[in-house]
Amino acid sequence: MGFQLGAIDTSILIVYGLILVGMGVYFFRKTKTSEQFMVAGRGIPAWAAGLAVMSAYTSSISYIAVPGKAFDSNWHPLIFALSAIPVVWFVTKYVVPYYRKKNIISVYGYLEEKIGAWASIYASLSFVLFMIGRTAVILYLSSLLLSSFIAVDIRMLIIVIGIVTIVYTLMGGMEAVIWTDVMQSVIMIGGIIFIGYLLTKDVFARPDYLIQNAFDAKKFSLGETTLSLSSRTIWVMIIYGVSENIRNLVADQNYTQKYCSVPDEKKAKKSVWIAMLIYLPLTALFLYIGTTLFAFYSGPDHMLGEAITKGDQVFPHFIATQLPVGVKGLIIAAILAASMSTIDSALNCSATVLFVDYYKKYLKPSASESNSVIFLRITTVIWGIAGIAVALLLINAKSALDIWWIIAGIFGGGILGLFLLGIFNIKITQKQGIISVIFSILIIIWGSFLRDLPDKFAWMESKIDPIIIGAMSTLGLVLLALFFVITNKIVETKRSNH
Repeated sequence: MGFQLGAIDTSILIVYGLILVGMGVYFFRKTKTSEQFMVAGRGIPAWAAGLAVMSAYTSSISYIAVPGKAFDSNWHPLIFALSAIPVVWFVTKYVVPYYRKKNIISVYGYLEEKIGAWASIYASLSFVLFMIGRTAVILYLSSLLLSSFIAVDIRMLIIVIGIVTIVYTLMGGMEAVIWTDVMQSVIMIGGIIFIGYLLTKDVFARPDYLIQNAFDAKKFSLGETTLSLSSRTIWVMIIYGVSENIRNLVADQNYTQKYCSVPDEKKAKKSVWIAMLIYLPLTALFLYIGTTLFAFYSGPDHMLGEAITKGDQVFPHFIATQLPVGVKGLIIAAILAASMSTIDSALNCSATVLFVDYYKKYLKPSASESNSVIFLRITTVIWGIAGIAVALLLINAKSALDIWWIIAGIFGGGILGLFLLGIFNIKITQKQGIISVIFSILIIIWGSFLRDLPDKFAWMESKIDPIIIGAMSTLGLVLLALFFVITNKIVETKRSNH
């Protein structure tokens, strides 16, 4: 992009990084036990946990990609946020009370109780491997964006952002994660509201009323209503929204660990509702910015150069060319905030899962508190370094981004399905459970790889929109498990008759 930050904006970013490290140092004294490291001694206020859950939903990807999507097409991502409302009702009514009653820290222990140790091992191992990839992708994308504004090599940016995040997460544990997430959420929301105000002033106040161009291009549409699963219709987005939000709030440690950090069940429920009631208007605001950017750049005064070829590039271009000194640094800090709040959560949750599901259960059940905290801190560092290493690999293999999300789908294959089996008490044997998981992974492989095949193999081709392959794999796992339940009952009936 070629735009470079001045001394004031660069200073803002440096001060921001120092504040984060300072917060880690401050919370270091309060993090003396494993429970304090993992769930902040369950003493976090509901509103702070809610902001932290909301920040798990947003990252630099959403900060850039959601406005980019609205610029390129329409408001269909809003359906994802809207579909979270019934999911939150279900989770707060049925799931949160159970997790709180059992004092769950690692959500994957639920699978061991309901299905068996194999399910817990599979799900927890998939999660921690996925977290390395998630950390790497967020580090890579945020560093790629920042390298457009700062004359520093992208490798150095990946290492610096990674190390700063590791340091404050390692020192302060979940309390540092949540309170830095709160600060980062405030910066992020403040930044996006300010940009929304600037754009509104431009596209509504002029005599030519530029926003009309967005209406004419149907930019406020939520998508097509045709009954098709092969394109981004309203129905596809509802399927994706419901399945992904259930996975997030029921089966993803990033979310569950935060609403388990509050003192009681009532506050846990409140934190989840707070998260959603902020996330929904925030998503609408991201989309509004993408739409007003379309209107802004459709006027004669501000034209996009030929270098801007896709929607994802428009918001960074606007930040670089239209924002005043000082504000620019704060907005870039807000984008970094969105990234770091995702990474710190991934590191803390990975350490927690490895501690609860492996170290404490199998390796050293009688470990002292000091050894437990040392293990949690060491694994935070190891997982952070692994994320930095994979992010550095992504520089030379940019197509690896798309491949990574497919691999992430394979890692995640079956996890939500297993939780649904547990929630609805669907009983099958270990062998049948493993077969069901393999079947769900095969659906992901089919949906992800078998596309645009030669004519003679066209019958095998997947035409389903890639965004709902995870939902299809979950459905496949549950349906196969129900088939096993029916066959088990038939076999039992025959045995009892004989």
